[in-house]
Amino acid sequence: MPPFRAAVCHVAPIFLSAKATTERAIELIHQAARNKANLVVFPESYIPAFPIWSSILPPTDNHDFFKRIAHESIYANGEEMRAIQAAARATNTIVSIGFSEKTRFSTATLYNSNMIISEKGEAVVHHRKLMPTFFEKLTWSPGDGYGLRVYESEQGYGKIGNLICGENTNPLARYTLMAQGEQVHISTWPAVWPTRVTTAAASAGHASPKNYDNVAANKTRAAAHCFEAKAFGILSASFLDHQTIDAIASGSKNPEFVTEALGGAPRGPSMFLDPTGKQIESAYVVDGGEKVETGQLTDREGILYADLDLDETIEGKQYHDVVGGYQRLDVFNLKVDRSRRDPISFVEDQNGGEDRKENETVDL
Repeated sequence: MPPFRAAVCHVAPIFLSAKATTERAIELIHQAARNKANLVVFPESYIPAFPIWSSILPPTDNHDFFKRIAHESIYANGEEMRAIQAAARATNTIVSIGFSEKTRFSTATLYNSNMIISEKGEAVVHHRKLMPTFFEKLTWSPGDGYGLRVYESEQGYGKIGNLICGENTNPLARYTLMAQGEQVHISTWPAVWPTRVTTAAASAGHASPKNYDNVAANKTRAAAHCFEAKAFGILSASFLDHQTIDAIASGSKNPEFVTEALGGAPRGPSMFLDPTGKQIESAYVVDGGEKVETGQLTDREGILYADLDLDETIEGKQYHDVVGGYQRLDVFNLKVDRSRRDPISFVEDQNGGEDRKENETVDL
């Protein structure tokens, strides 16, 4: 198995603009390809944005933001995704991208989705997050098991899988990918995940409430999966920029509160882990044509690179292959339904309509 180069884009979207964010994604794909990346990874719901407003604003103040994300979400086979597929094909790279997916059967049913696109520009894994987490339920519907698949690169870059954010806490979803021989696990995350308000005003005179530690939480879950699967891990978090904070604050009755609360929330990291779960400290950015080792990206935008040798996924399985030699297949049996769930199915007239009266209509 040849070594290959992975790139993770620790970047902000152009807030709630599918067109502009798609254009930025294509520019980043070409930039990473010029630096010889074979796999380019984008964060959770990169197009058109992650609905972080639902963590700060009350639901009664969220309606306009929901309308905007409903309008700017994209179809899995729409023009934005086709443009990204064309970029993957043109650069001969694999692309993994998170997006808010809209459907043709509803004006407001959305999914938190991820697409893996092959080097030929083919959409090979279309995954919808199984269960929206916490405040995400105000935006997204539960997905299904259809996308619990891995893509085996035609160019020898291993078997690549993805889970979205909180799914990396689901042992059965993780096992499903392991049991398909996953060697590179992509976990995608939002830029921040506020669980407490840590503004100076809120904590004045009191001990500051503890907020969710994105670095520790995300790394713990990803590292556990790497150790169990003996797979490389790619953590891809978005970046929270001032444009996004200002836009959300402008939709609040208390903009100063929103600015301070989002500005003070712990940032999520983008990083690489080896098949033991250890962080790859040699991960680097390219600055002025020079490689600069940085280990991870958290507080600034950029593309982080690492060279991965898939032969490193072998030795650990001699100790614990949890889907093979270290599994009791006679004791445990996991059944996974990978059918795509649609709101309706039609059974057409098998007689070719001969039994229907002339000019008869049917109201659904």
